[in-house]
Amino acid sequence: MRRQIAAVLAILTVLNGLAMLFAGPLWYQNVPGVTETGPFNPHFVQDVGAAFLVAGLALAARAWRPRYWPAAVAGAGFLAAHGLIHLALIVSGHVHHVAFDLVAVVLPSALALYSAFPNQGEKYA
Repeated sequence: MRRQIAAVLAILTVLNGLAMLFAGPLWYQNVPGVTETGPFNPHFVQDVGAAFLVAGLALAARAWRPRYWPAAVAGAGFLAAHGLIHLALIVSGHVHHVAFDLVAVVLPSALALYSAFPNQGEKYA
């Protein structure tokens, strides 16, 4: 089950990263709450997009080959840190799209961590 979750998250994370890299202005205008963070900065959006792309590829490695779970842990670590930042912003009252942030950022980051580690008894490197 963890590998399937990793696969789904990998697809979504890679697509998000690619959108940020190659359609940054469109991504910026259409993701709830992003325009509230300040003016569009193409370099920053592309840098973060690259991080999402790499995190998604790391989760894909876990889905493809169970023994690559350490790569997935690294990718999930980025997503978890991102999720914790959003959670802190929610708790402090600085987010206007709470449901979106919980469903689109916090929950996937928790699932990424869960899916990255090997199952008990699963063979790995």
